[in-house]
Amino acid sequence: MRLHGNLATEERLHRLADQLRRDGRVGVVDAAESLGVSEMTIRRDLKELEERGEARRVRGGALPVGPLPFDDRRRTASRAKATIAAKLVDLVPASGAVAFDASSTVMRLAASLEGARDLVVVTNGPETFNALRSTPGVRPLLTGGELEPRTGSLVGPLASRAATQIVTERFFASAAALDPVLGATEACIEEADVKRALAAAASEVVLAVDTSKLEARAVAVGLDWDAIDVLVTELSPRDARLKPYRALAQLR
Repeated sequence: MRLHGNLATEERLHRLADQLRRDGRVGVVDAAESLGVSEMTIRRDLKELEERGEARRVRGGALPVGPLPFDDRRRTASRAKATIAAKLVDLVPASGAVAFDASSTVMRLAASLEGARDLVVVTNGPETFNALRSTPGVRPLLTGGELEPRTGSLVGPLASRAATQIVTERFFASAAALDPVLGATEACIEEADVKRALAAAASEVVLAVDTSKLEARAVAVGLDWDAIDVLVTELSPRDARLKPYRALAQLR
């Protein structure tokens, strides 16, 4: 809903900060429309929130600082994640072993699995593990480790060590942000460590991100481009927004 009139700066900042916490992203164009101000004003507001340590500016908008709780992440970009999950299903073998990270994007895949016959899935995500427990033909394995309350994932030395003990055909992962130079980055250093361990034991790494993560950077490098084989988004592989990534991974 568009708000008529020019809100005071502090009121706009408060509303933008609330949207960051609620939705996990603020887009410049949409925010300008809903608050009834110019896009330049919104860019100045997001710069101010960044200087206050409440936001991290990315192309076209801003992301919150630090990881969102799992339940909040599960509600963001739900349509895009559903499209991504539909693409990922075709990449999951009926038998053998694969790895899933603890992301809400890959959680959508876990909830969509069908036709497995004898498939082992190792994961550091308790929510993902629980979603797989009743899936016919799937044997889920949880890495163990320390629960990271900000992300809902299992991290630490035990999780990283367990992640390397099972050789998998594919590792399905997401990321907090995806940069054409650095690769996949994470808001939590410990989360990045576990993802690198899961990737090291996999023959192929499939990275799944929605477009809000593109051309952005988070705190810790998780998977560099040498480790990423396939990039899956909700976009067509021919979409111009994927041009910076065409030479870096197979697009789906």
